[in-house]
Amino acid sequence: MKILAIESSCDETAAAVIEDGRKIISSVVATQVEEHKLYGGVVPEIASRRHCEAINGVVSETLERAELDFKGIDAIAVTYAPGLIGALLVGVNFAKGLSMSTGLPLVPVHHLRSHIAANYLAHQELKPPFLCLVVSGGHSHIVEVTDYTKMKVIGKTRDDAAGEAFDKAARTMGMPYPGGIHLDKAAQTGDDSAFKLPRPKVDGCPYDFSFSGLKTAVINQIHNAGQKGVTLPVNDLSASFRKAVVDSLMDNFTRAAEDFGYKKLVLAGGVSANSLLRERAAEECQKRGWEYYYPPLELCGDNGAMVGSQAYYEYISGNIAGTSLNARATMSIE
Repeated sequence: MKILAIESSCDETAAAVIEDGRKIISSVVATQVEEHKLYGGVVPEIASRRHCEAINGVVSETLERAELDFKGIDAIAVTYAPGLIGALLVGVNFAKGLSMSTGLPLVPVHHLRSHIAANYLAHQELKPPFLCLVVSGGHSHIVEVTDYTKMKVIGKTRDDAAGEAFDKAARTMGMPYPGGIHLDKAAQTGDDSAFKLPRPKVDGCPYDFSFSGLKTAVINQIHNAGQKGVTLPVNDLSASFRKAVVDSLMDNFTRAAEDFGYKKLVLAGGVSANSLLRERAAEECQKRGWEYYYPPLELCGDNGAMVGSQAYYEYISGNIAGTSLNARATMSIE
């Protein structure tokens, strides 16, 4: 089964053709990073306009690379939640138009489920059940994946997501957007014990995260130093901050795995590209004899391939949408 999948939840206009949820036939991503760098972050209105400009070309190129027309496609899939509402609407309405004009079924896909599914494309042997840490700019979840379309959140952030904390800390350090990538690079040559930063906990909820206080702590360090005319060692501060975030993520993730009896752990989302998080997860799983999976770097960020992978499992479970499908800015992965 071949699915044409469309992704437009934030600042990447992407499409892909995926076969049976596991094989990438073609994949195209048009990024807006350079434009949003001017503003230090994604501007929703600009993102929506750029999606309008790019989506037709991206989908056409995807089909061309796959050497297919719509007669060779079995379904149309699209990310409909969560994300920037204007950006999502571009993809949803384009996909609805394609479905109506071709008569192909329309498959609605949850964005975070797609990030988890990116692992199915890289690891043919990976199957549920497993425990997944989904970390991105807007989300930090520990998710029980009991089946391809059955998931339960057992831990999540109470305030900022890990990716958001990385980006805001990096911006305060003077790094360009997207800050998390630059902070990760700077941290690789820094001393992660140079600064003492908190590891916030949520009372009574051992699997939940809180990154707002940690983000504020590092921003206050920078502002206080600036007021005194002191220049902080950015690489050391980056390394200390990165370690604090990864410590918080991995402490809760491994605790949840032990408490719920999971021995198969998976990383997903944009922050799964963070080099220290990947290393720590590998170390913790090796130490305990657990299975460990993570997506390749090219599948960590938003892309159409991951949407097409999850769409296959949504389709065979009967999740088909009609012309009334609408975009949703927020929605639980459950």
